[in-house]
Amino acid sequence: MAKLTDKVAVITGGGRGIGLASAKLFAQEGATVVIVGRNKDALDKAAAEIGGSAAAIVADVADLDALDALYAEVGKRFGRIDVIFANAGVNNLAPFEAVTVEDFDTQFNANVRGLFFTVQKALPLLSDGASVILNASVAHGKGTPMHSVYAATKAAVRSFARSWTTDLKHRKIRVNSLSPGLVETPIFGKLGVPAEAIKEGLPAMLAQMPMGRVGRPEEAATVALFLASADSSFVTGIDLPVDGGMGQV
Repeated sequence: MAKLTDKVAVITGGGRGIGLASAKLFAQEGATVVIVGRNKDALDKAAAEIGGSAAAIVADVADLDALDALYAEVGKRFGRIDVIFANAGVNNLAPFEAVTVEDFDTQFNANVRGLFFTVQKALPLLSDGASVILNASVAHGKGTPMHSVYAATKAAVRSFARSWTTDLKHRKIRVNSLSPGLVETPIFGKLGVPAEAIKEGLPAMLAQMPMGRVGRPEEAATVALFLASADSSFVTGIDLPVDGGMGQV
């Protein structure tokens, strides 16, 4: 039997990268998948790739009115949510001394404020026993140059997983985070760093990783599926790294 039969799953940032890979896998495992993102064209294309079980809804998680509209539509069309993967996020790399107010606010608005209200505003629709998955990052446990703001946002995400586990235990809602390392997603090419600099610096980063390679979105998606399904029925409050060992050694 498929692992998510008859489940309704909402995935933010679902039009590409880890979100899209997860949406495809969830649909293959029987879920009705709602993908959420800011770009209608990208969402429509992604929904076509996923197939008939997918619905695409345009919303910016940093816009609280848009989140209200999102959940009004989900409630009207599906009536409940069994899995929510709060995956949307941004990363504006910059040296500490060069971080602007706009850089800071953009990342905290999407990665912290947006993620917080993505889950809070979903609570009336979340089924008892639902699974909430938060996309954190290996960055939250490391001190990597140019990542200070991004890492801080992801440390908040990790903390949310712990706190919400206790906040929602009376409803048997499980909350976990997964922490990707270097994964080949669109955000990887939008770091505010010239492509040549990434190319030159990549060998040194890979040399520090036990697995010595960049991960694939599908590898993170399988972890999201584990956290979404009954396979992880006794797992809550954890952070599960998907980082090729990058943050573990």
